Amino acid sequence: MELLENYLNKIEFDNYDDFKENLKIIIPDDFDFARDIVDKWAELEPDKLALLYCNDFNEEKRYTFSDISRLSKKAATYFLKLGIKKGDRVLTLLRRRAEYWFIAVALHRIGAVVVPASIQLTKKDVLYRLKNAHVKALIAIDDSFVLKQIDGIKEEAEELKHVIIVSDKAQSIGHDFNREFIKCEECNTYSGLTNNDEMIIYFTSGTSGYPKMAVHNRRYPLGHIITAKYMQAVENNGLHITQADSGWAKFGWGNIYGQWICGSAILGYDPIRFDAYRFRKMLKKYKPTTMCVPPTMYRLMLTDGLEADDVKDIKHFSTAGEPLSGEINKEFFYLTNHYIFEAFGQSESTPFTCTFKYLDVKPASMGRPSPLYDIKLLKSDGTFAKVNEPGEVVITNARQALGLLDHYVLNDQRIDCIDYKGIYHTGDIAYMDNDGYYWYVSRNDDMIKSSGYRIGPFEIESVLNTHPAVTESAIIGLPDPIRGQIICAVIHLAEGYKPSYDLTKELQDYVKVNTAPYKYPRTIVYAKELPKTTSGKIIRHDILKQIEINPVKEKSCGAIIYKYENGGLRFLISKHKQGHYSFTKGHVEHDETEVETALREIKEETYLDVKLDTGFREINTYSPKLGTIKDVIYFIATPTSEKIILQEHEIKEALWLDYNEALKTITNDSDKEILKKAYAYLK
Repeated sequence: MELLENYLNKIEFDNYDDFKENLKIIIPDDFDFARDIVDKWAELEPDKLALLYCNDFNEEKRYTFSDISRLSKKAATYFLKLGIKKGDRVLTLLRRRAEYWFIAVALHRIGAVVVPASIQLTKKDVLYRLKNAHVKALIAIDDSFVLKQIDGIKEEAEELKHVIIVSDKAQSIGHDFNREFIKCEECNTYSGLTNNDEMIIYFTSGTSGYPKMAVHNRRYPLGHIITAKYMQAVENNGLHITQADSGWAKFGWGNIYGQWICGSAILGYDPIRFDAYRFRKMLKKYKPTTMCVPPTMYRLMLTDGLEADDVKDIKHFSTAGEPLSGEINKEFFYLTNHYIFEAFGQSESTPFTCTFKYLDVKPASMGRPSPLYDIKLLKSDGTFAKVNEPGEVVITNARQALGLLDHYVLNDQRIDCIDYKGIYHTGDIAYMDNDGYYWYVSRNDDMIKSSGYRIGPFEIESVLNTHPAVTESAIIGLPDPIRGQIICAVIHLAEGYKPSYDLTKELQDYVKVNTAPYKYPRTIVYAKELPKTTSGKIIRHDILKQIEINPVKEKSCGAIIYKYENGGLRFLISKHKQGHYSFTKGHVEHDETEVETALREIKEETYLDVKLDTGFREINTYSPKLGTIKDVIYFIATPTSEKIILQEHEIKEALWLDYNEALKTITNDSDKEILKKAYAYLK
């Protein structure tokens, strides 16, 4: 039996062109996901598997569509008794608990609006969502962090009437869902809502400003037929895994709507945190037929020693959420003989473009447009881009687009997501090649313009992320008086690696070899972590804030950092854990020629200005005489006047000293000579 036949004019296609031109989704006048999909499968195939839940504690639960239908009907009655009605908004903090699936169906059944949220949210984040969405009920898991964030939250969110806790153990905080809902009778009525009524609200990532509410109507699940059937290639009676928290739109893409319409069961793996080794073991045990995980998870599995045998039962691999490096895709293919099929979309949509199953994979490409959307690339001058010209990805004729959000809401103001020309703007830059494949460049506000070049971060990040020393990276542009901007790589190092001059040089050379040399990062910053949204996307504007320029002008020679203050010279003397004071950076030594050259360039002001990071790593503000720091960032002025930033973990304190004080402090003769030479040059 195929429920898909009720919603597609044609299921299989000869090729991509046939698929793009001829696929049509049939939209009933009053589509109801609970009635038309969950209850229909329960009626037609009562024992058909809907959900296989598992976790790292050897718990395993199997739910048929009959189970989901029955439990969601009980939960629907429970919510109605609490006074939750059509149009009421309910926020969920449920990670990947099995209860999320039938709770969501129950809320759809009664016409309430689901507002999924990540369990990583702090109290401030949760309150923001509760107040802006006018949430009536909050449903959360029994997790110590989550419970701490929602403690006393009803007193601060005036419209919140109920806090409901999902747990295997009896609860005294709020309503005890698991022991209360199961006693209810089954609700056999439906909402009677129209296709245009609200169904689900995602808060957008908020990479700039506060998150907006992206409101989807009740046709939304039908748009994900494309996601499940043609991006993820799920099978009727197959087992699909998309590893995503229920608070993310990625969960809606891959864990419920399109998959159940297509008749595939969901493998709901619910770890406390992602671990590549455990994930591989789980795949080997449960043998899903299709898989969609973010690029980072593919890379972590490869780093962890992924073997072909771990994934031998998976027929189709896909990804979305962030750009996938071509090198990672090639490495994955070399190991498994399978390429990863990449899609591009947003919380506001279903996939805009994808390497659909009718297309050959071009590693690092976003694929080609979905049949649901009329995709164009819009240049800044208002004209559409030609082949190989970058432009913003936009949707024309967007008001007819199935799967696209209905509207935004911010501060109680409804915001039309489509402009007066009927165009939806994604804010993402891409170009199309001669074969019609799209290639991601960057967000339109992430573009770097350096020495006349327009440079997107992704290509550089995808190269850096293949280096064994790099866990993840972010490329940003820093202001530069000569080049306009210079490329800065902010890098989170892999375990076992430490910042050093040699590593910085190695990473720069690695980029030069693997992409156009002008794209190499002239500045490298090592960070303990990168700021991210709750959905895992790097927040670039926060990185820029964190490496904000110190207002005191500083310059460097070798590892000497000095500044002009009150008309005099002051020197930064660093103290190592070993106890001696030194101008040298760790074990990196500079011969006389390098020091003299660097000093000369500093004196002639041909260097790039040096700045001390004062925020990202909690470096305390220096007093005129003394400052204690947790991490010192060193700026090495090289003979080519290019700036390299190094973080030194071994430094534990540093002092700003006048020349005579500095001279007394230094005990190493060679360091004294460097100091004297620097003073003579700069005096």
